[in-house]
Amino acid sequence: MAKGYIIAHIKVRDKEGIGKFAEMAGPVISEYGGKILVRNPTPEVREGRESGMAVVIEFESLEIARNFYESEKYTEAKAVRELASETDLILVEGV
Repeated sequence: MAKGYIIAHIKVRDKEGIGKFAEMAGPVISEYGGKILVRNPTPEVREGRESGMAVVIEFESLEIARNFYESEKYTEAKAVRELASETDLILVEGV
């Protein structure tokens, strides 16, 4: 089965708020078996516009990634993130 990934670019406006988001989201990521593969606050942008922190999280499947994203606990964390940042986020299936 192909793995599922969440890929996000996060432009932080409020460092304290994004810290609270990370504290809330971390345990939920673990609960769903997620593994953070990339968390880089200053990615090297070669094409496109600068888009802030780069994050890649791996899950055992795309379905598990969806379940994580749609979970009640992550929805609560996401509300905090939305106040602290602008985010582009996609879910993708690995090859």
